Formats: sequence, C-alpha cells, structure tokens
Amino acid sequence: MGTPLGDFVRAKRDSIQPATLGLPDHGRRRSPGLRRLDLATRAGISVEYLTRIEQGRDRNPSVAVLNALADALSLAPAEREHLRYLAKITGGECTAHARPAPPSREVRPAVRETLRLLEPGIAAVTNRLGDILAHTGGFGALMDGTGLLDPDEPNLTRYVFTDSRARGLFTDWDDIADEVAFDLWRGPSAESAEWLTAELAPAAGPDFTRRMNRHLVPRRGVLRLAHPSGHALRLDRETLELAGDGQQIVVLLPADEATEQALGRLLRPARGSLRAIS
Repeated sequence: MGTPLGDFVRAKRDSIQPATLGLPDHGRRRSPGLRRLDLATRAGISVEYLTRIEQGRDRNPSVAVLNALADALSLAPAEREHLRYLAKITGGECTAHARPAPPSREVRPAVRETLRLLEPGIAAVTNRLGDILAHTGGFGALMDGTGLLDPDEPNLTRYVFTDSRARGLFTDWDDIADEVAFDLWRGPSAESAEWLTAELAPAAGPDFTRRMNRHLVPRRGVLRLAHPSGHALRLDRETLELAGDGQQIVVLLPADEATEQALGRLLRPARGSLRAIS
C-alpha cells in the first residue's frame, strides 16, 4: 500500500523527461519519466531505499533525504513545501483509524470584523476544504445565480466537482479543479480532508480521484468567470492566511478595466450585507 509521500515522488519521477536533466534516453520503457536508478543516483541514495519510499514501506525519511529528493527532482518552492507536508502526515500524524470528522465552521469575531471592513468588496472566509464560512455582500452579489451559495453550508470543492453549473462559471474549470483537489492535502487537518475526500469520491468520480493523486501544485493565475449576467470577468486573487484557524480570507479584485466596470453594476445593491455561515 502506497502513501501520499510515495505517490508524489513517483508521480514527479514519471513526469520528468530524462533529456530535461541532461540524462540519456534509454529507449522504450514500460513507464514514462526518470528511471528509479536515475533519481536515486541524483539524490545520492540507493535504489532499494527509493523503492521503499515510493511503495510506502519507509514512512520517515530524514530531512536530508527529503532535501536530496527535492533537489534531484528539481522541485519548485511550492512543490518542496508540499513534499515536506506529505512527509509530515505520512510519518504518522494522520490518525487513519480514527473516524474522520468535519472541521469547525466557527469564524472568530475579529475575523468577521475584518471582513466587514472589506465591504462592499468581494471577500470570503474559507478553509482549504473549500468551505465558505462567511462572506461580504459583494461576494454574495457576485455569486448570485451561480448556485455556489445555494446550500446551507456552501463548499467550493463540492460545487466544482458535483454541480454542472461550475463548468459554465469557471472559464478555466480544469485549473480550478486542480486547485481545489490539491488544497484538500492542506486542509484544516488530515482527518478533515479525509472526511471530505471520502464524501466526495463516490459523487465526483474518477476525475476527482485522479486529480487528488497527481499532487499537481497549481499556478493560481487570474480567475476568469463567465458570469450568469453575461459579463466575462477577470479577477486577481489575494489570500490572507489565518494560520492559527486553518482558514483564510480570499479577496477578489478586478484585473482589468472592463471587469471593474462590470463589478460596479453587479455589486451596487450589495452594500452592508455581510453574511456569516455557521
């Protein structure tokens, strides 16, 4: 049985073409990418040890080994952070045999007041599971008619994978699907991420599972929306981490003049209608 850490290392090894690292092409092989021998040599570890990591038989590689693998795979900074996180949960911090439970939906009063100060802008308090815990009136006006806020406990991840309207709303739906799947690895806790994954997998199908197992670190570029009003919106995203709460404030800002003008019309009725979702 593999582990998230082993799956990630193997997925990255399979995605790298030897020529990009100046290595010879060994001809046709059963699997793409680097051979285990190539990666082990670059990392300065044995092939047998790399095999144990990839197959989940070694769950506690040292920091030095993790750094060596990151260097050998030429990981970007965000991918290095993800590698360290997977090593942490693989090493035993995920209580796999405990019954998973949803995380707290409580938003601290100071965070709600911060959100209030952002009115009439477009902002929401979320966690990495995609739960929308509170939002400004501007966010509510922007999402009116999209279906995202229809449930009593709205969740972006569930919406992206199970609501057909999401594919019409998000111009770059594939990129957004990769983002929300990746963020489950960094949920408020490993247990809460396991809870949502177990709930979503049957409804979302193999596409969701495939994206989860790819460990693809997303780029998070401009958010493009095909809004139900007929406007094509381009929004920059600023994320303010609330590390102690496992939450973040996400602020959406117009990325061009056309979007700014469209938002002026869409958000006109939204002043002063902050909503906390409990």
